[in-house]
Amino acid sequence: MNTNTEEVSQGFALEKENYILLAIGLIIIIIGFILMSGGGVSDPNAFYPDNDPTKTPEIFSFRRITLAPIVVLFGFIFEFFAIMARPESKIMKLFFRKK
Repeated sequence: MNTNTEEVSQGFALEKENYILLAIGLIIIIIGFILMSGGGVSDPNAFYPDNDPTKTPEIFSFRRITLAPIVVLFGFIFEFFAIMARPESKIMKLFFRKK
């Protein structure tokens, strides 16, 4: 019977700085989804704004089709960085101004 017991330190999987970065990434993703949302037309029978076919429908706007997906993608890339970054790395020290 082995009487030697090793104490296993239990704690969080990531450091405090990683969780802060995860929260920032989540906020970026939420902002991207808010940019994707928006109001529709007031008349369900009218597809074009003001029934003018020369105007682009709001659903095809730059903000919803291009900007918002880029922001969401950046948020997910930021989340990946937040999970993978080690607190003692140079970029984390720069970001959190550690010496």
